[in-house]
This record gives sequence, C-alpha cells and structure tokens, in this order.
Amino acid sequence: MSGPRQRLGFWYRLVAHSLRPILMAVTRRDWRSAENLPGVGVGVVLAPNHVSYLDPLTLAHFLWDNGRAPRYLAKESLFRLPLIGRVIAACGQIPVYRESKNAARALRAAVAAVQDGECVVIYPEGTITKDPRGWPMAGKTGAARVALDTGCPLIPIAQWCPQDILPRGALRPRLWPRRTIRVLAGPPVQLDDLREQPNTPAVLRTATDRILAAITGQLAELRGELPPAVRYDPALPSAGDTRDTSTVGEEG
Repeated sequence: MSGPRQRLGFWYRLVAHSLRPILMAVTRRDWRSAENLPGVGVGVVLAPNHVSYLDPLTLAHFLWDNGRAPRYLAKESLFRLPLIGRVIAACGQIPVYRESKNAARALRAAVAAVQDGECVVIYPEGTITKDPRGWPMAGKTGAARVALDTGCPLIPIAQWCPQDILPRGALRPRLWPRRTIRVLAGPPVQLDDLREQPNTPAVLRTATDRILAAITGQLAELRGELPPAVRYDPALPSAGDTRDTSTVGEEG
C-alpha cells in the first residue's frame, strides 16, 4: 500500500514502509468506522486512549491504511536518543518539553500543524492508563485546547489489545499467538458551544471530559463491557498519585 496521498519526507515513508509489513505479520486487525476520519488536507486532532507503548505504532498503522499520516506529540527525551531521535525528528513528530518553560512549545507546534491541514495525535491521558482494568483515566487538556484554538474536528479513537502484545512495564513483546488489534474511530466530539468562550480551566475541563466520555463509550463497544461509573483519577490521594493532571505533558 502506498499510504496517504500527500507529500511526505523520505524518512517518513521509509519508516512507514518498513514497519507496516512487520505489523501485518504479527497482528490481525479490526479497523472500524474509518469513514469518520477527515480526508487528506483537512486539519484534525485525534484523541486516542493509551494502553501500551506499542499503540502509537498500531494506531499509525490504522491511520496509514486509511489515508492519514499522523504527527504525534512525543516526549522530548525520545528526540535525544541516538539515531532513533533523528529519525523521529525527520518524520516531523512534535517534541513535548514536560514540566519546563518550553512546555507550551508543543501546543503551538500542534496548532500550526493542524492549521496546515495535518493529522495530529494527542493522548488526552498523557501516559498509559493506570486504571486497573485499562479504562481511560482522567486526562489533560492539551487535545481540547488545540481543537478549540483551531476550530478543527476532534475525533475520539478507542483502541484495545496492543497491551496484550506489550503490557505496561514489559520489556519484550508477546508476538504469538497473533492478537487482533481493535481500533474504532468515532464521530467528532461536539465542541461548538465551547468554541466562542475563552479557554478557561472550566471550559477546557468540560471539553476534555466530553472527549474522554466519547473514547470510553467507544472502548466499551470494542470490549463488549460496561465501563466504571467513576473515571480513575491518579491525581486523587486515594489513587496513590498526587500529580496535577490538568497540564499538557502529552506523551507519544
């Protein structure tokens, strides 16, 4: 498959054409509702749940097969890795400078990319979920902020089963038996009533809650299970984690 019909650099196409055959060999695929993805040239924010360090690759596979070349917000430390960091940068991914004076730089780059018609992936949870059963946990506001600042559609995406191949904390993937990667792209989250309002913390939180509710509903469909009545929040002392989840800090 040639991939998206748009101008992409040498390194991007080389990585895509190298990784896709591997993913085809080691996974089965259950791609759903790809018609909800806007076509090439339409700027869009994609907001997926995060269950494994593998799911950026499996999600990229889904997007590539359906005509979009994603740009991820990724931890700045990845860009400093020998060779890998240079390839990531050459593929146009966006570094996130977490907990630093440069933290807002990633949002500005994401806004510029969306305004240029690109497909930008921002994980609302900011990291792999810590919910004991793998449901989306309380999120950060970066995806909502970019969507509201640009007026672009925000597509919620649910994915499941990458964690069966590479669980959180695992060093080696479990490639056999082949798992079926399930991805469901939903319709755009309704944010029109919030776009004319200032991006106050309350507005951003409302938008983020809508995004996470949409992702959770889609994940319930993929899993055939009911989600928890209350979303897991690692910021609560009872969850054993007192970090602030209202900042950007998204992780690719």
